[in-house]
Order: sequence, then C-alpha cells, then structure tokens
Amino acid sequence: MQRRSFLQAMTATATAGALPFAAAQLSSANATSPAAGGKFRLKFAPHLDMFEHSAGKDPIAQIQFMADHGFTAYEDNELMGRPVKLQERIGDALVKNGMTMGVFVIDAGDNWKVSYTTGDKAATERFVRRCREAVDVARRVNAKWMTIVPGFYAHSLPIGMQTGHVIDAIRAGAQVMEPHQLTMVMEPLSDTPELFLRTSTQAYEIARAVDSPACKILYDIYHMQRNEGNLIHHIDLTWDEIAYFQIGDVPERKEPGTGEINYRNVLKHIHGRAQREGRDFVFGMEHGNAHAGAEGERRLIQAYRGVDVAPAD
Repeated sequence: MQRRSFLQAMTATATAGALPFAAAQLSSANATSPAAGGKFRLKFAPHLDMFEHSAGKDPIAQIQFMADHGFTAYEDNELMGRPVKLQERIGDALVKNGMTMGVFVIDAGDNWKVSYTTGDKAATERFVRRCREAVDVARRVNAKWMTIVPGFYAHSLPIGMQTGHVIDAIRAGAQVMEPHQLTMVMEPLSDTPELFLRTSTQAYEIARAVDSPACKILYDIYHMQRNEGNLIHHIDLTWDEIAYFQIGDVPERKEPGTGEINYRNVLKHIHGRAQREGRDFVFGMEHGNAHAGAEGERRLIQAYRGVDVAPAD
C-alpha cells in the first residue's frame, strides 16, 4: 500500500487523539523500509551480526536485509574461517543482490605476534600459504581485497630493518595475488602501540617499496583519527596507494555521528575526489552499534543516510 493511501485509510478510521501515535509508528517503520531512501550512493559495507535483531541469525537472511535496506556492499573479516559451503552461499547471495564483496582478513596466525618484522622465514612461508588459500576464498565470493597486518614491533631491531623485512614478506604474498588481480590492503592500527604499522604514511612507504598492484592501503578512518588525525590531509597525501576505507567514530568505535569525526565532510571529500578521478571505493562499516536491539539497528541505518553524500550536496 502506498504511504498516501495508508494515511488516508488511517485518517478515516482513527480518532483525532490516535493520529499522532499512528503517524509516529509509520515514521518509525519507514525509516528502515527498503523504500526509505533507496540504495545508498556510497558503497557502505555492513558485516554479519550488525542487523541480527532485525534479520535473525541466518547469515544469508542478514545479507538480504542489508540489500533490502539499500546497502550495496558487504565485508566479512572472518570469512576465511567460515565453512566452504557458507562461503559459497554468501557469494550467491551477493550476486543475487548485485552487492560488492569487501575485505576479508588473511591471518596465518602471526598478525598479533612479533613475526614478519623480524624476517622470520617460517612466518613468511605461513603467510604465503595463507595467501594461496585466500585466492580460493576470493573466487567463491568474487572478492578483490584482503586485509593484512604486519604484526608487532620488534624491539631488538632498528625500524629500517623491520621495514625491510615487512616489505619482503608482503612482496612474497603479492606474487601470489597479482596473477589473480587480487589486492592485499595493509591496515595501520591503533589497538596497541606495539603494532608495527601505525600510520598511513608508513603504509605508503611500504606500498611504494613493494611496488605491486596487489599491495595497497586500507585507510581505517577510526584508527587513523586516533593515530594521526588531520584526516583529509593524510588521505590526500597517501591517496594514490589507498584502495579501501573503513568507518568507525571516535572514541567508542560506533556508527557515524556518535563521536568526534565529521563523517559527512570526510566522505564528501573522498567521494568527490574519487568521482573526478574515476575511482570507486567500498567503505567497510567496521564498528559496533551504538544502541541495542532492532531500534539500534534502525538508528544505525538512519545515521548512514545522514552521511551518504555526493559532491554537489
């Protein structure tokens, strides 16, 4: 039923005192209906469990909910650990809904250790084997990007030597990915100062040294606000090596509008420059929900409607 017809029917049957309540209910329902805003202009990519209260626990039902509410991308850090059959079902659901697969994480068990920075050959070999496995996973879901993390800082070695070791390890992985037109995206993180890769300019240096289309930067706006700030400036500095963005507000790592980052301006800048240069980015929604339950999920969708900007806005 069209909204106008519904309101006319409601007017004919409701009392004057009931109308405000009914209108409020209608507004709440429309805020998360597929018709409320259509598809997002930007490729925002939710993850599993983000809409579990609204869509249920089945991963495919959750992806369908995302598509029905305007999202055109999806990301899944844990994808490599999911059963092959589920990976295939996820791939089918994305094709059915015309959705882009975002990142999944490559982790050979060394992402949160002192490993790649030391030149440990065994760690590099594990990483390369995991890259080969990631090629098969990427094929099942039509993925292009995979997140990589170089591990922890090695206090026993000069920073230059550690950088060289990381370049060697990533270059070995890139040799696996390049023939398949796949791209590893390095993610500078803020979880602990012990992590080796901390800033976008450091990642830029490594990407330039690896010198492969299979090695680029994942610019996580949450982490970079914490580690370096001056977001638009640093995005412009490292622009040529950025292949993917992720979102989360500071300090609580929730949806846009819950913290200090002016996401409308940041995304407007990224999208405007991308449009001028013929580029297209996925924006992974790597954060929690600020509010609980189905109501929190509705409010999250509204928050993204508020920052889904185009250059002319």
